[in-house]
Amino acid sequence: QVQFVESGGGLVQPGESLRLSCTGSGSIRSTYSMVWYRQAPGKQREKVASINYVGDVAYYEPFVRGRFTISRDNAKDTLYLQMNSLIPDGTTVYYCNEDSPVSWGQGTQVTVSS
Repeated sequence: QVQFVESGGGLVQPGESLRLSCTGSGSIRSTYSMVWYRQAPGKQREKVASINYVGDVAYYEPFVRGRFTISRDNAKDTLYLQMNSLIPDGTTVYYCNEDSPVSWGQGTQVTVSS
């Protein structure tokens, strides 16, 4: 069973940046497409960004396009999400996973508030 571990979340003010990381005990380097998801309280989990194996093709949902950057380092078995110009939308939990997730990690919580 794949187990991803997310980290890097925290409390920031609007306009600030955070960099999230995800490790996978060997699973990231063996997964073609990796995805960052997010879930706000009372809402469904949704995709944020995805990246192919080589790391040269990425897709972003419109609500983060131009502000977030997804990247991966297969040698380090790590996935990243650089989040800039964060919007004050309260608390959201970010998860990393493959394109068709079976199970979920704990996620990392991001709170953007003044």
